[in-house]
Amino acid sequence: MGTVGFHFPVALSLIHYLFAWALMAVLKALYLLPIAPPLKSTPFSSLFALGAVMSFSTGLANISLKHNSVGFYQMAKIAVTPTIVVAEFILFQKKVSLQKVITLVVASFGVAIATVTVLEFNFFGACVALAWIIPSAVNKILWSNLQQIGNWTALALMWKTTPITIFFFIVLMPLLDPPGLLSFNWDFKNSSAIIISALFGFLLQWSGALALGATSALAHVVLGQFKTIVIMLSGYLVFNSDPGFTSLCGAVIALAGMSVYTYLGMKGSGTSGRRNSLNSRQNSHFLKSKVITDGEKQETKTVDSV
Repeated sequence: MGTVGFHFPVALSLIHYLFAWALMAVLKALYLLPIAPPLKSTPFSSLFALGAVMSFSTGLANISLKHNSVGFYQMAKIAVTPTIVVAEFILFQKKVSLQKVITLVVASFGVAIATVTVLEFNFFGACVALAWIIPSAVNKILWSNLQQIGNWTALALMWKTTPITIFFFIVLMPLLDPPGLLSFNWDFKNSSAIIISALFGFLLQWSGALALGATSALAHVVLGQFKTIVIMLSGYLVFNSDPGFTSLCGAVIALAGMSVYTYLGMKGSGTSGRRNSLNSRQNSHFLKSKVITDGEKQETKTVDSV
């Protein structure tokens, strides 16, 4: 939006999703798109809600990037974490342990110190950033639950929800984009840059959907924060950039919090796995005992009849 001069964030989102839909149509024609589960297992209202929320999440994020500095945008991203905790508790009565809450606070605090250097925003940009937080959190929660509970694959769910998202982008574009889209200089250089960004946008959406299906909404947020820190540290270690001593300290604090959060998550998964394995063995032992008992009763009845 800066270098190319394409100052139309909703239109850019629309182009990205149209490009993704075209790619998935090619995959479907080549029989490479995974088959979706029966629609009766997932109400259309759930798919419609996810597609609508996704349009607001992506569109408002790009509008926020246009009107605010990266620092203020990063602050809004950090606010998504507590929003997910509250939303999952309201929607699914899902609770987060005190240990995980502390590690999330530490990680978010470290990310804030490491990345939030300049807070530049205007009133409209701040309103957009605040309006983006809830759709972003709900989008992650709905996507993760549909994949894990509805047995949707990432590509199949993207194929079903992308047309809905495109429809809402078409509705939002005249309302939120500035005029002048048709007068943009669509030369080869500018068009190539937009198409390349659309390709990376598709890969980003796909990888994010895979991560949400394999983990959870909270884990996806922590992964995004980890990506931010890795980008900053890579610039310092590889390209000799100088983020400053304070930012480096914040990065270390963030990595420490993320590491502990990951350890707690793996520990919880291991405990749950052992508990499920023990229950399976107990159920198997119970079934075997029941079969033996039923067999003995049947044999006794046969002897008595003889």
